[in-house]
Parts: sequence; C-alpha cells; structure tokens
Amino acid sequence: MYPDDLKYTKEHEWARVDGNAVVVGITYFAQDALGDIVYVDLPGPGTDVSALQPFGEVESTKSVSDIYSPVTGRIVERNAALEDSPELVNQDPYDGGWMVRIELSSASELDGLLSASEYQKFLETEDEPK
Repeated sequence: MYPDDLKYTKEHEWARVDGNAVVVGITYFAQDALGDIVYVDLPGPGTDVSALQPFGEVESTKSVSDIYSPVTGRIVERNAALEDSPELVNQDPYDGGWMVRIELSSASELDGLLSASEYQKFLETEDEPK
C-alpha cells in the first residue's frame, strides 16, 4: 500500500526520485480519506514550488484539499491525463494518478522526507489528511 521506493510527507504526498527530479502524487491514505476525486487543479510547467507549501488542489465529493510540494524546485511536467480522468488518483495513486514532475533545487531536501515505514508509523497517529 506504501511502496518502499518512495519518500513521503506528513501532508500525505509521495515523491519518486527520478534523476534530478521527483514525481509527486498523493498517498493511498489521502485519496482514500478524500473519497471520489472529481477534479485536480495543478500548475503548469515552469511554476516554481517550495517544499511543504501548497501548489495545487484536489477536489473530491467530500472536500477540497491542498497538495503540498515535498521539495523545492520547478515543475517540468504535469499529468495531463488527470484533466479528463481525475479518478486515476483513486484508482492508481502511485502510477497513473501521479500529479507533477518537479526538477529539484536541492537533492538534500529528500533526506527530510519519510521512508515508507516511517510514514506508516506516522499514520498510526493520524486520523484524516489536512
């Protein structure tokens, strides 16, 4: 449910390292707590993002939630498939439901993210995503 090759935030995003970039999405826990996702609002390529700051929104049948960047950098790609099929976030949060690819400003920021086991321990103290 929480792949070991990913890093995680306490805001329930995941990051997959891909060279000098990270692919970002929300975790299984987040999409499950949000319910059916009906809209994803993501900035386009060239947008600068800061670690642990909101950069987009996910709208579900229950609520609207911010998406937080796990790292500082610049968005180089967004998942255009989510425009027509936001439900991909529910169906496949770690592959088809990815959100953006961010070119890293500093790879050392990855050290501050949680491993899969650390994230699972964190979830034991959490009730709902922010």
